Amino acid sequence: MDKPPLVLLHGVGLDRTMWEPVTALLADRFTVIAIDLPGHGARPPVRGDVTLAELADGVAGHIPAGSHLVGFSLGALVAQQLALHRPELTRTLTSVSSVCRRTPDERAAVRARLRAAESDFTASTAASIERWYAGTTVPDEVIDRTRATLRANDVDSFLGCYRVFADADAELGPRLGDITVPALALTGENDPGSTPEMTHRLAAALPACRAVIVPGARHMLPVERPETFAEALTAFLAQSAQHTDESAPGDTAHV
Repeated sequence: MDKPPLVLLHGVGLDRTMWEPVTALLADRFTVIAIDLPGHGARPPVRGDVTLAELADGVAGHIPAGSHLVGFSLGALVAQQLALHRPELTRTLTSVSSVCRRTPDERAAVRARLRAAESDFTASTAASIERWYAGTTVPDEVIDRTRATLRANDVDSFLGCYRVFADADAELGPRLGDITVPALALTGENDPGSTPEMTHRLAAALPACRAVIVPGARHMLPVERPETFAEALTAFLAQSAQHTDESAPGDTAHV
């Protein structure tokens, strides 16, 4: 039997290579498809007024029907958009380090980061690296690759995608209850931007979602804790495939 397709969607300013620490851990069970979002990696830049719908449309043609969708950060918002508007593509939905229904203070914080990137992209990149990796044991060479990927962005294209990241959760929020596929919301305990509180909100908003919080981890969970990430994901997918009821929707686990 063919292995089921598992689609990986990266975060803003990154590209499909961010998934390299986990792809080998998943490839024995799934056909792993890591895709560059529009405006990222090998894709051409996008306009500064790009929309979430356009980002989702830009990857939909690369996703087989009935895929397990896994999105990280901005990629999680894209995956949620696809689950809403292209349900035939979506067998399950996993949102990694995802924002959800930001509070006014959380909205103000992300918009401040957007303004900082608009005024000094290089300094903003350095701040992102610090926010994502400070205090972790991720090797320097891995952090250097993330830094190089961020710096290689077309600035206007990056800013357009960052605007989507800053605001699209408000667009998605009222519709999250319409996503009925089995879902997982997964984040690090110490993620300062896509917080455990947001993960709990997402798990509560999606009708069939479980929250998993990884102790001690920060934002770049698939890079920082690839084995833990892969274990949590494969356990969820195995459970959804077997239609077990070991956890009720909205439950929280620590792994």
